[in-house]
Amino acid sequence: MLDIRRLYMLKTVAARGSITAAAQSLALSAGAVSQQLSALRHDVGVDLLRPDGRSVALTEAGQVLLEHADRILAAVEEAESAIAVVKGTVGATTTLAALPSTVARIVAPALTALGSHHPQLTVTCLVTDQAQLRELTLGTVDVVLGQRYHHLPDATPRGIEVSPLLDDPLLVVTAADQADERPVDLRELATHPLAVPPPTTDCGQAILQACHQAGFAPTMRYITADIAAQLTLARAGLATALIPRTAIDPTTPGIRTAPIADHPIQRLLFAATRHTQTANPTTTAVIAALSTAARQDRTTPVPLA
Repeated sequence: MLDIRRLYMLKTVAARGSITAAAQSLALSAGAVSQQLSALRHDVGVDLLRPDGRSVALTEAGQVLLEHADRILAAVEEAESAIAVVKGTVGATTTLAALPSTVARIVAPALTALGSHHPQLTVTCLVTDQAQLRELTLGTVDVVLGQRYHHLPDATPRGIEVSPLLDDPLLVVTAADQADERPVDLRELATHPLAVPPPTTDCGQAILQACHQAGFAPTMRYITADIAAQLTLARAGLATALIPRTAIDPTTPGIRTAPIADHPIQRLLFAATRHTQTANPTTTAVIAALSTAARQDRTTPVPLA
């Protein structure tokens, strides 16, 4: 009989591209992973992996087995969810992956509420903007608080269920003494030095596209994904920043924010889980807390001066 843990290791190696990378994500030694994959190869009687440069790739048999492994692992999770519903209680542990820009105004309030309503639940929070949905499909995390800019195609992987939380516009951020709170046409920023994320990021792409639609190429004087750095540059009067509303602490002194009037840039914040026919009470509780925090954030003002 095939070992479920070995099937999961095969899936992880296929996603990570190497045994070493898979071992790191599983908190195992590369030797331990190799040993288990060798045992799996012995179980099926055919090679499952082949060298591919510095990485490994699935053989035809490996690909066939992975397709079945996905269904087997999904069925196991379905069974776990069904049992959790019968028990009728929120579990003891779960893992949340969240964007850094959502921590202060959504994640922290949500975790505080969860601690109050479900004190037995321990939430491990992975704060990152890298490959969150891939980690969700691999089972490394249970809930993702992610984003999708409206101008980009939906790239949600198969088997992932998305719950919209909040439409989050980018605001124009300047030093408090350099502007008023009136809406700003994006083309007014054509002569401004900007502090923006790298163009390789979703936010950077969204800003570039909006500026081009407004008829100009932005002057990207400072390129950083660090929102605290962008706010510091704006507060010092060195640059104008375009920052998601939720990422701006309303108590931040010395800045002024204004909406974009003509070419608004907006991201959708969402909560994502692996799809199961029976909703798991633990992930349901996490999503409910995130949704409540997002609703409350809609009414939180941002600094006008």
